[in-house]
Amino acid sequence: MPIKVPDNLPAKSILKRENIFVIDESRAFHQDIRPLKIGILNLMPDKKTTEVQLLRLLGNTPLQIEISLIHVKSHISKNTSQEHLTSFYKTFDDISDSKFDGFIITGAPVELLEFEEVDYWSELCEIMEWTKKNTTSTYHICWGAQAGLYYHYGIKKYALKEKLFGVFPHSKTKEAENAIDLFRGFDDVFYVPQSRHTETRIGDIEKEENLMILSKSSQAGVYIVSDRSFSQIFVTGHSEYDRLTLKNEYLRDVDKGDEIKTPENYFLMNDPEKIPFMSWRSHASLLYNNWVNLVYQETPYDITQIGNTISK
Repeated sequence: MPIKVPDNLPAKSILKRENIFVIDESRAFHQDIRPLKIGILNLMPDKKTTEVQLLRLLGNTPLQIEISLIHVKSHISKNTSQEHLTSFYKTFDDISDSKFDGFIITGAPVELLEFEEVDYWSELCEIMEWTKKNTTSTYHICWGAQAGLYYHYGIKKYALKEKLFGVFPHSKTKEAENAIDLFRGFDDVFYVPQSRHTETRIGDIEKEENLMILSKSSQAGVYIVSDRSFSQIFVTGHSEYDRLTLKNEYLRDVDKGDEIKTPENYFLMNDPEKIPFMSWRSHASLLYNNWVNLVYQETPYDITQIGNTISK
């Protein structure tokens, strides 16, 4: 089934070239289908790239999906034009009276700041509180996952000695047996891109009875955490990354003069001149497919009932 995107969204042409089934608003209007409504709070600087990465995965799910792109109004974007934001994005004020089947909160390059030092922290807290009763499930990515764990459970993040950077093997935990719908089709070992300077520690999460650690890595630590109702899911890695994302991050840091190692398990023969090896695409597709299907199973047909039928 297609993903419904705004007319003229630049990501649409890229997705069509990749044979991702997209449908614009004008055509979708004539289809008598109740699509799943997914909100995407995009906190990344290069919003257009993140749009393509997330819509590529959501567009491969078997259900029709209608997306709403959202940005914080308390932060001025330096990497995305105001014209693009005005044309395709909404603010929280625009959607605060709406309900969403699913909601995604992306990462952001602010992880070395204390949460309260981030200029849009108060607005983000308001949104995270709002998700408790206005979405069936919220999917937090990387810094967004750390922010969610801190806001909802007071779990802190800690600086790493050096940047965790590369593609690492991960596996399910025993508690993942309680989340079969989220891990349907997963191999025993699967690979995930990681790119972060901070971590959330396993011991802190294990103290919270309402949280389950569903996946982790001996090298990269915690990967997927969920509350027991799956209404809040926290994903520390970047399964949505495309083949060249880590390479572009590496070259950016080199150009800035940062001391940075080449991403682990990424370049063939660890040579930045060679084409990166992509080992996570199937896992990424499964994860997003499974999350969307989980939302579909739990959400009421009458979207206005979200929050009344799902225990938060």
